[in-house]
Amino acid sequence: MTVFTTSHFADHEQVVFASDAETGLRAVLAVHNTNRGPALGGCRMWAYESEEAAIADVLRLSRGMTYKNALADLPWGGGKSVIIADAKTDKTPEMMRAMGRAVERLGGRYIVAEDVGTTPDDMLAVSAETAHVRGVKGVGFDPSPATAFGCFVGIKRSVEERLGRANLEGVKVAVQGLGHVGYDLAQQLRDAGADLVVSDIDEGAVARAKTELGATPVPFDQIYSQDVDVFAPCALGAILNDQTIAQLKAKIVAGSANNQLAEERHGQALADKGVLYAPDYVINAGGVIHIYHEGADYDRQAAFGHVGRIAETLGEIYERAAKNGEPTHVAADRIAEERFANAA
Repeated sequence: MTVFTTSHFADHEQVVFASDAETGLRAVLAVHNTNRGPALGGCRMWAYESEEAAIADVLRLSRGMTYKNALADLPWGGGKSVIIADAKTDKTPEMMRAMGRAVERLGGRYIVAEDVGTTPDDMLAVSAETAHVRGVKGVGFDPSPATAFGCFVGIKRSVEERLGRANLEGVKVAVQGLGHVGYDLAQQLRDAGADLVVSDIDEGAVARAKTELGATPVPFDQIYSQDVDVFAPCALGAILNDQTIAQLKAKIVAGSANNQLAEERHGQALADKGVLYAPDYVINAGGVIHIYHEGADYDRQAAFGHVGRIAETLGEIYERAAKNGEPTHVAADRIAEERFANAA
């Protein structure tokens, strides 16, 4: 496979392969689009089964960041990087510094941050070699609360759109996944008067939600078929597929998980079923918005105010989708493309 002929290539501006013999670094850095500004996206460390798989991932993820940053109204384009390694056994501070040097060689066109397999500690090591980094330990902040808040306001806006209700009192929500974001979201929903059904592979998290939030626990594989108003996927990606969509009784799907649609066609399948889908890269953008606001002059009110505008963006998407008779994920893509194309 070559970069230009793979189906994941989408007019990327730059794809760079970086290596460092001393530390064992093997990385791919992709800049998809810089019309709105330097490309920001996290660094994912994963033991990919092949170089082709790593290239496909970095191309797909970098394109996604262009769309996410545009709809989050950030002055950034989209980029991503992947390191082909096992984060548990191969990672060293020296390797991360080598990654910092690779980022620095791009001259500010790409801004790196943490992602799957990397941490704020790793970004601290990266920062020793480049200033083009966000989410650095001791400088940045945990983005999870902002992500959860963005999902909360997104659910409120979706409930207003689909159910015609101005509040969440008595609204039934099924939350799949009770990690940092999922549990925080569940807490905000409960405080707003929602009734919760929850599932997680972590039995301790489920027990805590039952005790602290009055949530009703269900087995992980039964969360899709619950008789609820909202299904909030906050765990795995690719969970909206032929089998799970057929089980859905919820009228709304809105949650923090990435890449929720197993295939593009499943967005249409949700629309055909009458389910309002909040595109994942829109509703879960609170974290990247928060990263934009981090730093010595951090203003929490301004940061969370910006995150709160996710509700307005979803409103624009829902209006466009209804007007054009198209699925919400298609409407979201078209709006994003207009934003970064017009910024050229």
